[in-house]
Amino acid sequence: MVKKLVLACALCIIVLTSMIAGKAKSPAVAVSDKNAGVTPAAENSNIINYWIDSLYTSMQLEDKGLSRSIFFAACKGYEYMLSRNALVRQGLLTICDYSQRSDKKRLYVLDLNQAKVLFNTYVSHGRNSGNDYATSFSNSTESHKTCLGFMRTAETYHGDNGYSLKLDGMEAGFNDNARPRAIVMHGSNYVNASRASKGTLMGRSYGCPAVPAAEARKIINCIKNGSCFFNYYPDNRYTRFSKILNADFIWPTAQASLLAATHSSDSLLKNLILADPVN
Repeated sequence: MVKKLVLACALCIIVLTSMIAGKAKSPAVAVSDKNAGVTPAAENSNIINYWIDSLYTSMQLEDKGLSRSIFFAACKGYEYMLSRNALVRQGLLTICDYSQRSDKKRLYVLDLNQAKVLFNTYVSHGRNSGNDYATSFSNSTESHKTCLGFMRTAETYHGDNGYSLKLDGMEAGFNDNARPRAIVMHGSNYVNASRASKGTLMGRSYGCPAVPAAEARKIINCIKNGSCFFNYYPDNRYTRFSKILNADFIWPTAQASLLAATHSSDSLLKNLILADPVN
């Protein structure tokens, strides 16, 4: 009962915090997932973890194959880009979880404002990144490998693969060559549910996150023009050297939630947000 009440209270502030999160710019201390090996700042960890847990539970992401720690990392990158005014489309987060096999629905398009999964489908990796699993990644031209890290969706165009979406890499050394490499989202006939159900090797790209042809236009139109896009794999080099994953900053959602709690007349909400973290 208590757990349900806590989640309900946290959900009540999600919409409010999402609406005003973009206005928060003050840099401060780091907040990160205690399960990811980074110590969270005491004054903000309650807020962040309740927000993450509320969204994760509401969207049933565990049932859809996405781990809580990966979701946390994706949200941290989203909040970092938000804090730097790097996002035009706020509330949208796309995750390609390349720790999963290619026959799994490992692409997630999430609406953080409404706590909804907009799309959950298949996505390709580069032909030189691996077979069933992607295990090798690159930022180099002609590598035909997937790149890792946070990117921002850009403009659409019609090319050799039909309606496509350009991506701009936000992390030097990991994906900042995405545009020169023509790493784009597009539809494909070699990534689909039929292959997955038959156990056939899913088709691979030259590094592009290709999605099923029947879903491509809807997905592209949903996330185009400035939303957060995250390619994940538990790569030691990326985890260690990503400036975004290791950034020290205050999450706009944490700042907005503190503001909401301070001005709230709801004592339960205040206790939830402002209470000392539980070790």
